[in-house]
Amino acid sequence: MRDYNYIEKWHKLLTPQIVKKLVLINEYKGKYGLIIESHKDELNELIEIAKIQSIEASNRMESILVAKDRLKNLVQVKTTPQNSKECEIAGYRDVLNIIHDNYDYIPINVNYLLQLHRDLYKFIGSIDGGVFKISDNIISETNENRNVSVIFRPVSALETYSSIDALCNAFHEAKEEVDPLLLDIMFILDFICIHPFNDGNARISRLITLLLLHQSGFMVGKYISIEKIKE
Repeated sequence: MRDYNYIEKWHKLLTPQIVKKLVLINEYKGKYGLIIESHKDELNELIEIAKIQSIEASNRMESILVAKDRLKNLVQVKTTPQNSKECEIAGYRDVLNIIHDNYDYIPINVNYLLQLHRDLYKFIGSIDGGVFKISDNIISETNENRNVSVIFRPVSALETYSSIDALCNAFHEAKEEVDPLLLDIMFILDFICIHPFNDGNARISRLITLLLLHQSGFMVGKYISIEKIKE
Protein backbone atom coordinates (compact mmCIF):
# COMPACT_ATOMS: atom_id res chain seq x y z
CA MET A 1 0.00 0.00 0.00
CA ARG A 2 1.32 3.42 -0.91
CA ASP A 3 1.48 6.25 1.59
CA TYR A 4 -1.24 8.92 1.34
CA ASN A 5 -0.50 10.76 4.59
CA TYR A 6 -1.16 14.31 3.41
CA ILE A 7 -0.94 15.80 6.89
CA GLU A 8 2.78 14.98 6.96
CA LYS A 9 3.51 15.62 3.28
CA TRP A 10 1.99 18.99 2.53
CA HIS A 11 4.51 21.05 4.53
CA LYS A 12 7.19 20.08 2.02
CA LEU A 13 5.26 21.90 -0.69
CA LEU A 14 5.23 25.21 1.16
CA THR A 15 8.16 26.80 -0.61
CA PRO A 16 8.27 30.62 -0.69
CA GLN A 17 7.19 30.60 -4.34
CA ILE A 18 4.16 28.39 -3.70
CA VAL A 19 3.15 30.34 -0.58
CA LYS A 20 3.24 33.55 -2.62
CA LYS A 21 1.03 31.99 -5.29
CA LEU A 22 -1.43 30.66 -2.69
CA VAL A 23 -1.78 34.12 -1.14
CA LEU A 24 -2.48 35.67 -4.54
CA ILE A 25 -4.97 32.94 -5.51
CA ASN A 26 -6.86 33.36 -2.24
CA GLU A 27 -7.00 37.13 -2.76
CA TYR A 28 -8.78 36.52 -6.05
CA LYS A 29 -11.00 33.93 -4.40
CA GLY A 30 -12.07 36.59 -1.90
CA LYS A 31 -13.20 38.88 -4.72
CA TYR A 32 -15.31 36.15 -6.31
CA GLY A 33 -18.54 37.02 -4.48
CA LEU A 34 -18.40 40.67 -5.54
CA ILE A 35 -17.86 39.71 -9.17
CA ILE A 36 -20.80 37.29 -9.11
CA GLU A 37 -23.19 39.93 -7.85
CA SER A 38 -22.16 42.65 -10.30
CA HIS A 39 -21.75 40.60 -13.51
CA LYS A 40 -24.47 37.93 -13.43
CA ASP A 41 -25.51 38.18 -17.07
CA GLU A 42 -21.97 38.10 -18.45
CA LEU A 43 -21.04 35.18 -16.20
CA ASN A 44 -24.07 33.17 -17.31
CA GLU A 45 -22.84 33.52 -20.89
CA LEU A 46 -19.36 32.43 -19.81
CA ILE A 47 -20.78 29.29 -18.17
CA GLU A 48 -22.20 28.05 -21.47
CA ILE A 49 -19.05 28.91 -23.42
CA ALA A 50 -16.80 27.25 -20.84
CA LYS A 51 -18.99 24.13 -20.79
CA ILE A 52 -18.64 23.64 -24.54
CA GLN A 53 -14.90 24.32 -24.45
CA SER A 54 -14.35 21.95 -21.51
CA ILE A 55 -16.25 19.06 -23.06
CA GLU A 56 -14.54 19.57 -26.41
CA ALA A 57 -10.99 19.93 -25.03
CA SER A 58 -11.12 17.11 -22.50
CA ASN A 59 -12.44 14.64 -25.06
CA ARG A 60 -10.22 15.89 -27.87
CA MET A 61 -7.18 15.10 -25.73
CA GLU A 62 -8.36 11.47 -25.89
CA SER A 63 -9.00 11.67 -29.69
CA ILE A 64 -12.78 11.78 -29.18
CA LEU A 65 -13.78 14.24 -31.89
CA VAL A 66 -17.15 15.37 -33.24
CA ALA A 67 -18.17 18.18 -35.58
CA LYS A 68 -18.60 21.63 -33.99
CA ASP A 69 -22.33 21.87 -34.71
CA ARG A 70 -22.94 18.36 -33.36
CA LEU A 71 -20.90 19.15 -30.25
CA LYS A 72 -22.89 22.27 -29.46
CA ASN A 73 -26.21 20.48 -29.95
CA LEU A 74 -25.07 17.60 -27.75
CA VAL A 75 -23.90 19.95 -25.00
CA GLN A 76 -27.21 21.82 -25.10
CA VAL A 77 -29.13 18.51 -25.20
CA LYS A 78 -30.76 19.45 -28.50
CA THR A 79 -29.98 16.09 -30.08
CA THR A 80 -29.28 12.49 -29.12
CA PRO A 81 -25.88 10.80 -29.65
CA GLN A 82 -25.60 8.92 -32.95
CA ASN A 83 -22.35 6.99 -32.49
CA SER A 84 -19.86 5.89 -29.82
CA LYS A 85 -17.90 9.15 -29.81
CA GLU A 86 -21.05 11.21 -29.43
CA CYS A 87 -22.11 8.86 -26.61
CA GLU A 88 -18.84 9.62 -24.82
CA ILE A 89 -19.41 13.35 -25.31
CA ALA A 90 -22.93 13.05 -23.88
CA GLY A 91 -21.65 11.11 -20.87
CA TYR A 92 -18.99 13.71 -20.16
CA ARG A 93 -21.61 16.45 -20.52
CA ASP A 94 -23.87 14.84 -17.92
CA VAL A 95 -21.10 14.31 -15.38
CA LEU A 96 -19.94 17.90 -15.88
CA ASN A 97 -23.48 19.15 -15.29
CA ILE A 98 -23.79 17.00 -12.16
CA ILE A 99 -20.60 18.56 -10.79
CA HIS A 100 -21.63 22.13 -11.62
CA ASP A 101 -25.10 21.72 -10.11
CA ASN A 102 -24.46 19.42 -7.13
CA TYR A 103 -20.82 19.75 -6.10
CA ASP A 104 -21.70 20.55 -2.48
CA TYR A 105 -23.56 17.25 -2.13
CA ILE A 106 -21.07 14.91 -3.80
CA PRO A 107 -19.04 12.91 -1.27
CA ILE A 108 -15.44 12.00 -1.99
CA ASN A 109 -15.56 8.26 -1.48
CA VAL A 110 -15.13 5.04 -3.44
CA ASN A 111 -18.78 4.54 -4.27
CA TYR A 112 -19.36 8.00 -5.65
CA LEU A 113 -16.16 8.03 -7.70
CA LEU A 114 -17.37 4.77 -9.24
CA GLN A 115 -20.76 6.35 -9.87
CA LEU A 116 -19.23 9.31 -11.71
CA HIS A 117 -17.21 6.92 -13.88
CA ARG A 118 -20.33 4.85 -14.55
CA ASP A 119 -22.23 7.97 -15.65
CA LEU A 120 -19.37 8.87 -17.98
CA TYR A 121 -20.11 5.68 -19.92
CA LYS A 122 -23.86 5.41 -19.44
CA PHE A 123 -24.73 6.13 -23.08
CA ILE A 124 -22.31 3.49 -24.34
CA GLY A 125 -23.33 0.65 -22.06
CA SER A 126 -19.67 -0.20 -21.51
CA ILE A 127 -18.98 -3.02 -19.07
CA ASP A 128 -16.01 -0.95 -17.83
CA GLY A 129 -18.20 1.95 -16.68
CA GLY A 130 -18.24 2.24 -12.89
CA VAL A 131 -15.90 -0.72 -12.41
CA PHE A 132 -12.30 -0.65 -11.26
CA LYS A 133 -9.72 -2.26 -13.54
CA ILE A 134 -9.59 -6.05 -13.41
CA SER A 135 -6.09 -6.35 -14.87
CA ASP A 136 -2.89 -4.42 -14.28
CA ASN A 137 -2.24 -1.46 -16.57
CA ILE A 138 0.84 0.55 -17.48
CA ILE A 139 1.58 4.03 -18.75
CA SER A 140 3.71 3.60 -21.86
CA GLU A 141 4.97 5.45 -24.90
CA THR A 142 5.85 4.34 -28.43
CA ASN A 143 8.88 5.83 -30.18
CA GLU A 144 9.36 6.46 -33.89
CA ASN A 145 10.51 2.84 -34.37
CA ARG A 146 7.30 1.61 -32.72
CA ASN A 147 9.18 0.30 -29.72
CA VAL A 148 7.09 0.52 -26.54
CA SER A 149 8.67 1.59 -23.26
CA VAL A 150 7.04 1.70 -19.84
CA ILE A 151 6.90 5.17 -18.26
CA PHE A 152 5.06 4.25 -15.08
CA ARG A 153 3.45 1.24 -13.41
CA PRO A 154 0.26 2.19 -11.53
CA VAL A 155 -1.17 0.34 -8.55
CA SER A 156 -2.05 -3.26 -9.35
CA ALA A 157 -5.65 -4.27 -10.02
CA LEU A 158 -5.78 -6.18 -6.72
CA GLU A 159 -4.74 -3.07 -4.76
CA THR A 160 -6.99 -0.62 -6.57
CA TYR A 161 -10.08 -0.66 -4.34
CA SER A 162 -8.08 -0.45 -1.10
CA SER A 163 -5.84 2.28 -2.56
CA ILE A 164 -8.75 4.49 -3.63
CA ASP A 165 -10.40 3.91 -0.25
CA ALA A 166 -7.18 4.86 1.57
CA LEU A 167 -6.79 7.90 -0.70
CA CYS A 168 -10.29 9.15 0.13
CA ASN A 169 -9.79 8.55 3.86
CA ALA A 170 -6.48 10.43 3.83
CA PHE A 171 -8.16 13.30 1.99
CA HIS A 172 -10.86 13.64 4.65
CA GLU A 173 -8.41 13.30 7.54
CA ALA A 174 -6.31 16.15 6.14
CA LYS A 175 -9.12 18.61 5.33
CA GLU A 176 -8.93 20.47 8.61
CA GLU A 177 -5.16 20.93 8.50
CA VAL A 178 -3.97 21.10 4.90
CA ASP A 179 -4.37 24.03 2.52
CA PRO A 180 -7.40 23.02 0.38
CA LEU A 181 -5.82 23.85 -2.96
CA LEU A 182 -2.68 21.85 -2.22
CA LEU A 183 -4.78 18.99 -0.86
CA ASP A 184 -6.86 18.90 -4.05
CA ILE A 185 -3.72 18.76 -6.17
CA MET A 186 -2.14 15.98 -4.10
CA PHE A 187 -5.34 13.95 -4.26
CA ILE A 188 -5.56 14.21 -8.05
CA LEU A 189 -1.90 13.33 -8.54
CA ASP A 190 -2.28 10.18 -6.43
CA PHE A 191 -5.57 9.32 -8.16
CA ILE A 192 -3.84 9.46 -11.54
CA CYS A 193 -0.94 7.39 -10.21
CA ILE A 194 -3.37 4.71 -9.02
CA HIS A 195 -4.94 4.79 -12.52
CA PRO A 196 -7.96 2.89 -11.23
CA PHE A 197 -9.92 2.22 -14.43
CA ASN A 198 -9.38 0.30 -17.63
CA ASP A 199 -10.42 3.38 -19.59
CA GLY A 200 -11.33 7.00 -18.93
CA ASN A 201 -8.74 7.73 -16.23
CA ALA A 202 -7.64 11.04 -17.74
CA ARG A 203 -11.14 12.37 -18.36
CA ILE A 204 -12.50 11.35 -14.98
CA SER A 205 -9.44 12.88 -13.27
CA ARG A 206 -10.16 16.20 -15.00
CA LEU A 207 -13.78 16.05 -13.85
CA ILE A 208 -12.77 15.23 -10.28
CA THR A 209 -10.29 18.11 -10.36
CA LEU A 210 -13.17 20.43 -11.18
CA LEU A 211 -15.29 18.87 -8.43
CA LEU A 212 -12.60 19.34 -5.77
CA LEU A 213 -11.94 22.93 -6.83
CA HIS A 214 -15.66 23.73 -6.64
CA GLN A 215 -15.89 22.17 -3.19
CA SER A 216 -12.89 24.22 -2.04
CA GLY A 217 -14.51 27.45 -3.20
CA PHE A 218 -12.44 27.90 -6.36
CA MET A 219 -15.22 28.32 -8.92
CA VAL A 220 -13.08 29.48 -11.81
CA GLY A 221 -13.68 26.20 -13.68
CA LYS A 222 -17.33 27.13 -14.05
CA TYR A 223 -16.57 30.26 -16.06
CA ILE A 224 -13.43 29.37 -17.99
CA SER A 225 -12.36 26.00 -19.31
CA ILE A 226 -9.53 24.54 -17.24
CA GLU A 227 -9.56 21.57 -19.62
CA LYS A 228 -8.84 23.85 -22.59
CA ILE A 229 -5.91 25.39 -20.71
CA LYS A 230 -4.57 21.91 -19.95
CA GLU A 231 -4.90 20.95 -23.61
